[in-house]
Amino acid sequence: MFVSYFKTAWRNLTKNKTSSFINVSGLAIGMAVAVLIGLWLHDELSFDRYHQNYDRIAQIMTRGIDAKDGPYVNNSMQYPLAIELQTNYKDNFSHFVKASWTQDYILSAGDKKLSGRGRFMDADAPEMLTLKMRQGNWRGLKDPYSILLSASLAKALFGRADPMGQALTLRNKINVKVTGVYEDLPLNTQFTDVKFISPWDLWAAENDWIKKASNNWDNHFLKVYAEIKPGSSFESVYKHIKDIELQQFKKLENFQDAVARHPQVFLYPMSDWHLHPLDRKAALDDGPIRMVWMVSIIGAFVLLLACINFMNLSTARSEKRAKEVGIRKTVGSMRQQLIYQFFSESFLVTICSFVLAILLVALVLPWFNNLSAKAMALPWNSIWFWSLSAGFISLTGLMAGSYPALYLSSFEPVKVLKGTFRAGKFASLPRKTLVVVQFTVSVALIISTIVVYRQLQFAKDRPVGYSPEGLITLDMKSDEFKGKYDLLRTELLNTGAVADMSESMGRVTEVASGNNGFDWKGKSPDKEESFGTLAVTQDHGKTVGWQFVAGRDFSRTFNSDSSGVVINEAAAKYMELKNPVGETITWKWRDNQPVSFTILGVIRDMVMESPYKPVDPALFFLKPLNGGVSWVNIRIKPGAVMNKALPKIEAVFKKLVPSVPFDHRFVEEDYAAKFAAEERIGKLAGFFSALAVFISCMGLFGLASFVAEQRTKEIGVRKILGASVFNLWRLVSKEFVLLVTISLFIATPLAYYFMHNWLQNFEYRATLSWWIFAAAGIGALAITLLTISFQAIKAALANPVRSLRTA
Repeated sequence: MFVSYFKTAWRNLTKNKTSSFINVSGLAIGMAVAVLIGLWLHDELSFDRYHQNYDRIAQIMTRGIDAKDGPYVNNSMQYPLAIELQTNYKDNFSHFVKASWTQDYILSAGDKKLSGRGRFMDADAPEMLTLKMRQGNWRGLKDPYSILLSASLAKALFGRADPMGQALTLRNKINVKVTGVYEDLPLNTQFTDVKFISPWDLWAAENDWIKKASNNWDNHFLKVYAEIKPGSSFESVYKHIKDIELQQFKKLENFQDAVARHPQVFLYPMSDWHLHPLDRKAALDDGPIRMVWMVSIIGAFVLLLACINFMNLSTARSEKRAKEVGIRKTVGSMRQQLIYQFFSESFLVTICSFVLAILLVALVLPWFNNLSAKAMALPWNSIWFWSLSAGFISLTGLMAGSYPALYLSSFEPVKVLKGTFRAGKFASLPRKTLVVVQFTVSVALIISTIVVYRQLQFAKDRPVGYSPEGLITLDMKSDEFKGKYDLLRTELLNTGAVADMSESMGRVTEVASGNNGFDWKGKSPDKEESFGTLAVTQDHGKTVGWQFVAGRDFSRTFNSDSSGVVINEAAAKYMELKNPVGETITWKWRDNQPVSFTILGVIRDMVMESPYKPVDPALFFLKPLNGGVSWVNIRIKPGAVMNKALPKIEAVFKKLVPSVPFDHRFVEEDYAAKFAAEERIGKLAGFFSALAVFISCMGLFGLASFVAEQRTKEIGVRKILGASVFNLWRLVSKEFVLLVTISLFIATPLAYYFMHNWLQNFEYRATLSWWIFAAAGIGALAITLLTISFQAIKAALANPVRSLRTA
């Protein structure tokens, strides 16, 4: 019986080639989108699950409530607090790991030198993170002068040679031995960029400032991760540790302000890191999880649009299939059997579409991975994938075939065979409703795409406060560079390719350090904002292109500038200084001793962090104050050819600092990277919008073809009576234009509501202008007219004699 159903379904499929092509191809595109989104969702929802005990791993952080600025979170910890937790509260944890920030380091193996990102971590780290060891084991960090390498870094350093036991040099001064090689971590883990791990004790031993920080409760500089014991919960451990910092502050002098902030130690579970990130104001950023929901809904809608095409084209041909239904019922077919028949057609179309969809996914997956910054693959060998695929085919087949099966099987055989059956005045209402739904979704997606791109462009056009063009930067964490700044600068200027050079504490596109403890004339007692504190050299302003609104830059002429400070507009505004130049700022910094600085100048706000948020107050000091200045910034001369300038610059570095690879970065590219997430959203929205419009237009084309065919006789009569081609085109087109117009009126307020709420996530945002909705509406109407005009004009130009003869 079922074989007969499928044979009949296949005949109907091959008989109506146009509608079958539209159904199969449209549904295939919709299913391909659903599969792609399913892979993307799996990757997002499985983030950090590479680590076997991810549901028991957390980062230990601190939080409190500032009198003026409200709740805050600090994701780095003071050294003495970490030691207190590790020593006196270790019974709460299976593993406890202190860790440095992820940074670039120079690794040397013989004559080969590479720059690699890595961290210094306690010996428990490999076991806590359940690294998959290719060589060695999790105990590889027990040796204080050891290093674990990722497989890719080991291959880059040693080629095919066995890396185990090989000697390496870190930063040209720390000699270590390779004690293990681990599998590269996947992209969907927070530790993906960690290419090597060395012991925390080694880092502490090599940096005197860490020893000095052992009793400093002001210096937040390290990360702390922990794995709680099986059977315990984050909540129960939190109750044990939450008041540790507060108790310590109560014992210390001059920490009354800290006590007043009611600090707490808490655990931030790994399972929340990716989809529920915390910002520094202790607020959950629901952007990532909202993105998951948004993409899921878009995928469901695109699939729904394809299913609507199937429903519409199946029911549109109801009169042509009415006689078939009448005869089947007359010879004894039950309605249930007819429902099975029509569902068999639906499932046949769905199966063919799924096969085509899988081929499409295999073709576009590399491009989609590049677009979404993923490394996804079709899990051909996964029983779960094929089980879900079978369920997906069944669900899609039921969804697409339910309405046609129930509608077509309801025809009465007596009326059909007598020739008195007519679809009825309201028979087309469901089809019209589905067309409105299709174009409502499509138009809403078009508007959303325009808004995303406009917001992106709005942020890109924001004045950045400096000149990123022609500016390159290098990380110079090397003792060999010490004392060579002036020599290197002179040599670079002599190449004729360099306009200027400076050093800074971090990259131009980041605020590398933040501190509080500042005082100034007229300061309000409730002001305890953390200022960005950045160390630079005298030439930094000229190199990056500071734009002064008051005062002057640092100068080599005045020795007193070592006690000077340059502030940004945000800092001047926050301090409420009308004439800030010449005013004094006092900073209780080292050993809690106040140091005074004179404001030399005020610069325009530099966008160094998020381009979607207001610029935070920042203070720039000369290098001797902070130390740790390791980034070299070089301004290429305007008009210089880049591929000729860079070799000259590299030659100077190889001559003066041969141990450091010339691993330069373009500041313009670093700044552009800040838009990566929003650009991905825009491209994904544009991609899905284009597919939605394409699928909707395919359905519209099929319906226009059917309407033109259905009204062949009417068009022939009208043409004989003198109707022009334009009048006939308008006759066929007006119904569809009306439906699309209705969809515009529905889509506009819906899109406005959702995109207005989306824009509220950005403090620096574009406005929702009327022309966005007008452009989307005009575009939708233009696409509609282009789609249906082919069939409408074809019908209008047909020979009326032939039309009347064949109708």
